[in-house]
Amino acid sequence: MKYTKLIPIIVLSSVMFSSCEDNYMEWQEVPDANKITSAELPLELQEKISRYEALNSYTDFTLGAGIVLDLYMNNDSYRNLVIENFDDVTVGYAMKHGPMVNSQGEIEFETVDNFIASVRDAGLDVYGHTLVWHANQNASYLNGLISPIVIPGSSGANSLDLSSLQAGTLDGWGGSWNSAISIVDGKGLSDSSKAVQMVADGTANPWELQLGTPNIPIVSGHSYEVSFYIKSDQPGKGRISFDTNLSNQYPWFDWYSSGSQTEAFETSSEWKQVKFTLDASNFVTGATTFMFNFDLGYLSGVTYLIDVDNISVVDLDAQPENMIANGDFEDGTISPWNGWGNGSSREVSAAGDGFGGTGYAMVLNNSVAASNYSAQQVYTFSQPLEMGKEYTCSFWVKSTSSSANLQVQIQSDDYSADYYGGIVVGNSWTKVEFPVTPTTDNRTKLIFDFGETATTYYFDDIVFTSGEAGGGSGPTIIEKTDEEKTEIIGDAMEDWISKMVSHYKDDVFAWDVVNEPMKEGGSLRDGNVAELADDDFYWVKYLGKDYAVTAFKLARQYGNPTDKLFINDYNLESSLEKCDGLIEYVQYIESKGATVDGIGTQMHISLNSDKDKIIQMFQKLAASGKLIKISELDVRLGTNSPTVAQLADQAAMYQFVIDSFKEHIPASQQYGVTLWNISDNANEHEFWLPNEAPNVWDANYARKHAYKGVADGLAGRDVSEDFSGEIEY
Repeated sequence: MKYTKLIPIIVLSSVMFSSCEDNYMEWQEVPDANKITSAELPLELQEKISRYEALNSYTDFTLGAGIVLDLYMNNDSYRNLVIENFDDVTVGYAMKHGPMVNSQGEIEFETVDNFIASVRDAGLDVYGHTLVWHANQNASYLNGLISPIVIPGSSGANSLDLSSLQAGTLDGWGGSWNSAISIVDGKGLSDSSKAVQMVADGTANPWELQLGTPNIPIVSGHSYEVSFYIKSDQPGKGRISFDTNLSNQYPWFDWYSSGSQTEAFETSSEWKQVKFTLDASNFVTGATTFMFNFDLGYLSGVTYLIDVDNISVVDLDAQPENMIANGDFEDGTISPWNGWGNGSSREVSAAGDGFGGTGYAMVLNNSVAASNYSAQQVYTFSQPLEMGKEYTCSFWVKSTSSSANLQVQIQSDDYSADYYGGIVVGNSWTKVEFPVTPTTDNRTKLIFDFGETATTYYFDDIVFTSGEAGGGSGPTIIEKTDEEKTEIIGDAMEDWISKMVSHYKDDVFAWDVVNEPMKEGGSLRDGNVAELADDDFYWVKYLGKDYAVTAFKLARQYGNPTDKLFINDYNLESSLEKCDGLIEYVQYIESKGATVDGIGTQMHISLNSDKDKIIQMFQKLAASGKLIKISELDVRLGTNSPTVAQLADQAAMYQFVIDSFKEHIPASQQYGVTLWNISDNANEHEFWLPNEAPNVWDANYARKHAYKGVADGLAGRDVSEDFSGEIEY
């Protein structure tokens, strides 16, 4: 029959094309005089595109898709497009260090495990992305590993006289020793501090190596906190014994907060704080002094070190007290603190999350950035502060953001206040301390205003005092050396790569081992960045140029011998110097004994990208001899409402890139092409190219003109030239 077109039911949109293969133009029969053969009519572009097969049917190399894990698991239309058109998938975010590593450094595999099981059941492979990058890291955890060791100071003035030890002698100290106990320089918590060294040689009983303190004055009815730091050259064991002024000379303590009491504590090569409290009831009636012994003779052959400056005995009932009744939150609550505003929340932290990695902290979370006073946490003093009197307020604080703003108020019941603002809080514990002089005599509240930044704050050791009595010692802060940081971060890299690659050894056979190592000019990133994002962490800053060497060796060691290991970077087509630098870095990595199987070029490009440079990039990459992968291809248009002409240009750019890849990369080096995201749907572009239309399907998962460009590029010809022109139903 002869037909002529009247009005198509589906109109070619300036934004998108239909993808449903059953949704063809409808035609109506007309009088014979006006009839022409359907073979004489050109197919509408939309009709052509609807007749194309799945994209991966047009190529023999791997065609991949960069996808969003949650969409794949929960959106049927999205998942079906992926399964029908691609050979493998690359998860854009979920397999990176940041989302997988928790605050304790443990890898949480469950979400990705479920995803990989679903993908493999569908017949798809998984490309691992990415092992070592500077972004999307759990930077808070990694920075915590190399942050200074903070040794909290004593809770108050030290009642124990340390002057002789600090002078390098044992005068006034008793016990059983000859040459087994000495004072050594530079062996304490810091390189400049002294330590008591005690060597157990031929001992079998605790009292056979014993150091006793001088007499310590006590006040009847007061309790005392005893604390010291100790380590040993190998696993050791010790106890504390007392004179007869304690009702029990050999008490058992809960050394580890485990709920069970023992006579002895254990030691290792790491500094350990030993701390316990002697309640007033522990002392015999009428006692005015006491002393205690370090008994370290349990195990022969062990050498112990006790930091001199941090042996302390503190009167917990000394006056004046901290005016904050619960400033260290060690009872596991934040009462009597309370607050409100901005949907904020407040709670006590998990044990071990307090300042110095011990005890508890107060956790304040503000989820929406607003004014500083839109979220507040309040402590009400038992009595008003005195006008004109100088007080001192101090606390330790950190946040989950690299830069967060905080303000403190000293407020009256009528809401007038003295303000102390401009407090900037980062990821590491910082001590804030400032003088407070009330301007009226009715200031009753200490208030933290924390509503300005959307972040989570941790507060600990909040102290508000008149300063009229001696307080405790400040903390000892020990910076790690560069060598220590290198070792720690190297261990963290091995832990991460070994566990990831081993865990997915049976499921993932290709990895981006190192991502984006180069600067735009072709030099290696060095990690010296003025402003870091919250999840930025530069491994190279601590491991040096060989960080990638280590990464590739670890991925090979813990993976399969046949795994394909890639290095990946962007803008190689716009900065040929960067492309050269990356190739040179690959050569350097291999000169150090590692093997790099392939190079990935991301190719986040636009219609204005220089085609001559694209060709030159492919020629340079081909000359490297490595497998070459277009790893993250998309073509930006600068709008999410493109014209028909822009869509045609986008299709032509997609085809040009794939044509050039096939022309200039030898077939033996063509690993494949991965399209970065599937469609222009906003769900795929929350964090990447929002308000854009860079992909092959439109926002409704309909095939765009770009689909034809990609398919024709993969096939190496205009696939639609074989279409007969007959309308198919």
